[in-house]
Amino acid sequence: MAGREELPLLPSGEKCRASRGDEGVAEGPMTKPPSSDPPGHLLPAGEKRERALPPREVTPFLDFVQALRRHGFPVSPDQTETFLAAITLLGPGSMEHIRRAAIATLAPSIDRMGAFDALFRAAFHGEAQPAALSHPDDEETVVNDRGAEEEQGEVPIEQEEGGARASALERLSARELGATDLSLASFRRQLADRLPRRRSFRHLRVRSNGAIDLRRSLRDIIRAEGDMPVPHLRRRQDIARRPLLFIDISGSMSGHTDDLLALAHATVQAVPGTEVFTIGTRLSRITTPLRLRDRETALARVADAVDDWNGGTRIGPALKAFLAIPRFAAMARGALVVIASDGLERGGHEEFESAMRRLSGLSHRITLATPLAGDPRFRPQTAALGAVLPWLDDLVDGSSVQAIGRFMLTLDREAPRAAQVWKEKTHAAGH
Repeated sequence: MAGREELPLLPSGEKCRASRGDEGVAEGPMTKPPSSDPPGHLLPAGEKRERALPPREVTPFLDFVQALRRHGFPVSPDQTETFLAAITLLGPGSMEHIRRAAIATLAPSIDRMGAFDALFRAAFHGEAQPAALSHPDDEETVVNDRGAEEEQGEVPIEQEEGGARASALERLSARELGATDLSLASFRRQLADRLPRRRSFRHLRVRSNGAIDLRRSLRDIIRAEGDMPVPHLRRRQDIARRPLLFIDISGSMSGHTDDLLALAHATVQAVPGTEVFTIGTRLSRITTPLRLRDRETALARVADAVDDWNGGTRIGPALKAFLAIPRFAAMARGALVVIASDGLERGGHEEFESAMRRLSGLSHRITLATPLAGDPRFRPQTAALGAVLPWLDDLVDGSSVQAIGRFMLTLDREAPRAAQVWKEKTHAAGH
């Protein structure tokens, strides 16, 4: 067109200059700044780009979550993401909207709402943090999920006080798990077939004894122009229920730790989907290292992943921390929960009882295997065992791996509740 100067097309990625000269590049609002690396540049092996910081608008909310964790509120990464998503969806018009979103997604316990509100006001209203919330000498129990695909981080949990043999003192220590000659080959072969089963939501294609698979059948009818002599059938798959193991690694259980971890490794190898946690002064998920086929290598990885070997005992707070993380609590739904512990909880047993009550409601079956039950004179007469007994399906001998293994191979059989069994034993002993 006359009077109009035609500009040449620029190669892909090259920015248009303000004029035909070399005065510089005029960058518009949508133009990205040029990268310091040349095109096609690859970083050296092992070198990573610096991770981008979160937007400034998100920083106050993340600081609030960190403040909650520092003061004993168990907040998982999933809950943090949900909290931010709730604020985005609500488009809050006031601080009260943010507070309600925080309560709905971060789920603080009712008895700690006062501390939650004080931290909220300190984070968003600039009020001074009450001194009562900060106790630098307090010990904390943390959740350790180092082997997970998504890093969980550390969630501080309040500790319990008191006790005789068990200790609430957190003592971090390393441990070298010794090689054991324990043979569990027979246990591994039989376990998957001896567990109770449930109907999965997945379907299997079958030739008989199934329901009509309408989708596949209609697709073939259309493909065959209306002719299909035999319809396709399917039925829901039956799978073994998930074993969920909690292993007490406190000082009072140190003589059983190696064999219990060997049993946990055999269970993980035998039943896909098994989850294993250690409980002491911390809650540690050790499922990932136990998936290694070689037992010695797997146990060596476990020894590196756990920090609180032979320490104190915080069974109630550890189980409460497990249930406070939605991703973990979902593992207990319909599961076969086996807790290998002496049950020597220090101080008050309220948290222990509360956690067992909730686990009983989530799981298919919940068992406490205690070495103390190996003694014929044993009776569940301590305050903690008496409080959790009504919520147990089984209270069995945990003095040896063979005893626990024999019990696990009978999990598909119906049995009376633990309270009834021990009531009859106590009555029989009295006569």
